[in-house]
Amino acid sequence: MGYTSYIELIDRTLLEGKEIISTGMRKEIDRCRIAIKNAESGKYTVIVSSGDPGIYGMAGLVLELMIKEGIIDKVDIEIIPGVPALCAASSLLGAPLMHDFAVISLSDLMTPWELIKKRILASLEGDFVIALYNPRSKRRRWQLSEALKLIMEKRGKDVPVGIVKNATRQGEVVLIKRIGEVEKIVDMIDMTTILIVGNSKTAIYRNLMITPRGYKV
Repeated sequence: MGYTSYIELIDRTLLEGKEIISTGMRKEIDRCRIAIKNAESGKYTVIVSSGDPGIYGMAGLVLELMIKEGIIDKVDIEIIPGVPALCAASSLLGAPLMHDFAVISLSDLMTPWELIKKRILASLEGDFVIALYNPRSKRRRWQLSEALKLIMEKRGKDVPVGIVKNATRQGEVVLIKRIGEVEKIVDMIDMTTILIVGNSKTAIYRNLMITPRGYKV
């Protein structure tokens, strides 16, 4: 059970002989409820998320639904950890997450933009490295530009930004830019892209983005 695009990423040999149910975006509650009913009936059921199911994935929704329906103690559940997009992206960029960082989704479908903006400003005030998820979609075009503007007002136009699209997948793109240059390539950024914005100490060395941990070297 899963979002159609994630099901298509699975090795076909792993799906042989198995019932597959996939749905499009914004059908998360529907497919989780179907999966829970299947599990309740005794079927081994797997809900597929990208990255880690507990980071912007389906783990939380499944638990909420099971608690609401009073079956949390009746069905065995296992949450299997995965590799989050920020970890995959970080490994491709070098070491941008070596110090404290914040992770913020720019999707305002379920979180008001004013709250997202408040979180960005708080992260800037704390000089956190910032990992931006869900930066831009076909319908959400302006949020990334607004976030970049907020960051430049606090950190200037030269702060390093790592841009990773399709991390570890086909069509992978890895770029390191100064934040003032990102707007020029904004059209290539989509929902499969993650941005990692450096803090005041983050530096670029050749094709690497590095945030010092504080060791005396």
